[in-house]
Amino acid sequence: MEVLHPSVRARLASLSPDQHAAATAPRGPVLCVAPAGSGKTTTLVARVAWLVDGGVAPSAMCALTFNRRAAEELSRRVDQAVGGLGIAPGTIRVRTFHALGREILRSSGVDVERLVDRAEIVRQLLGGRVAAGTIRRCDDSFSRWKLDPAANKTIDAAGTTEDPRIRLLFQRYQAELADTGALDFDDLVAGSLALLRADPELRSRWRAASGSLLVDEVQDLDRSQLELALCLAGPEADLFLVGDDDQTIYAWRLADVRRVLDLAARLPGLARHDLVTNRRCPPEVVRRAARLVGHNRERFAKRIEPSVSAQGFVRLAADPGDEVCRARQLLRTWLVAGPGGHAILARTNAALAPYAAVAIERDITYRAADDGLVLDDPAIDELISAAAGLASKAPAIPFLACLAQAVRAAPGGPAVGRSVLAWAAAYPSADAFRAAIVFARNARARSTAGDGDAAVVLATAHATKGLEWDHVACIGHDDGVFPSTRSMVEADDPARALEEERRLAYVAWTRAKRSLTLVYDPDAPSIFMREAFDPLELAPPSRSA
Repeated sequence: MEVLHPSVRARLASLSPDQHAAATAPRGPVLCVAPAGSGKTTTLVARVAWLVDGGVAPSAMCALTFNRRAAEELSRRVDQAVGGLGIAPGTIRVRTFHALGREILRSSGVDVERLVDRAEIVRQLLGGRVAAGTIRRCDDSFSRWKLDPAANKTIDAAGTTEDPRIRLLFQRYQAELADTGALDFDDLVAGSLALLRADPELRSRWRAASGSLLVDEVQDLDRSQLELALCLAGPEADLFLVGDDDQTIYAWRLADVRRVLDLAARLPGLARHDLVTNRRCPPEVVRRAARLVGHNRERFAKRIEPSVSAQGFVRLAADPGDEVCRARQLLRTWLVAGPGGHAILARTNAALAPYAAVAIERDITYRAADDGLVLDDPAIDELISAAAGLASKAPAIPFLACLAQAVRAAPGGPAVGRSVLAWAAAYPSADAFRAAIVFARNARARSTAGDGDAAVVLATAHATKGLEWDHVACIGHDDGVFPSTRSMVEADDPARALEEERRLAYVAWTRAKRSLTLVYDPDAPSIFMREAFDPLELAPPSRSA
């Protein structure tokens, strides 16, 4: 019988049977499939404590995760778990992939202090002011060419390459980095992987420092990050991977659900352990979300069950009105439905603008979780000033009409025009709208450290993975809005794009701990509403009678 340290025994005893089986799986390649709310971090931390108690040297352990916030939280929990075993804080290395890449490069003598801002270099190469859309296209293409060269070769062979001007710009960009001895963020991973593959001594040294490697959020990894993890694990492959194929929502960051589904082919002997219980969400949320994501074809077959102790509900808000009317109705009834944190989630930032406007109108404090309601864009101020000038020349024309004309006329207007027009609908004049903008900017500045005193958080679904609230309202479940028609039309593979949109909705719905409200047009409910609910459930009571 295994003799465990009392702190480890207590930690393992607190786990459910599925979590316990994953945390104590024999060393080797292990994939822990962890649906939303199933306690993946709890399981990973328990495994760290179990490995250390079983004799694995803390100096030979490394845990990798996706972003700095997650790494800081994981590091805190790991330190707490092994503190009772006499392990000093920070002994077990918890890093982001980019932080680890920096350490590997530095250890081989590479100057990692000259890290450049890619967008700024692109602006300099293009000689002046560059549209945000151009910067994004360049950034996406540059990352793909650096981090996913195999996929890029496939694209080239298919004859669907990027604009050749972007390819030429990439070559100039790479030459600029080479001339100055600088690196960009992607080079931290791609460069460290190249060095490990080329230098056996360096590879051996870092494999020894990663004898037991644990990787969180494996579904979010791009090709180079996964290759870096596999290279560090080596042929011994004492590798513990945690993630959820159903939460692969970052294709634009080069994540690919097929990479997770194909892990068994890359890791002979891979043992799969599924966590099956969503402990976060009410049973009805779990049932509807699982029914929705179950329509995807590219996913593991799995059970997703609710906790028997969870309580809460799903509410359908069928409202055919415009977005400002919908926002007024939601914020009038939903915020008083119960105590606890509230969040309004949308497919895009533009869809949140009317809700921000109504929040200001009703003196409701809010915070934009992903800093994306175009509040700080100088184009807003330019558009308001232009509209005020038009209104002064033609006072009989309503302010909103003047603003619409200003949006059409301004070179940079369309980038923020939809958000600004939706936001401005509640205000009669340029002065009133300008005051609202100033108020919103100040309100957000006061609560940048967290939710603070904000009554509601506004966020895109992409910005919410890893977060949770008591009460969640998901808006815009209308045909063409969520899922986004634009995303599918612009995709190389619309069917796969639809599956990612479905996973995105699944992530958004499963942020709710006590209630989920789904806002949609009963005359045009999105395919996701039709997949998760029966037709009679979607019609307003007067229509279903």
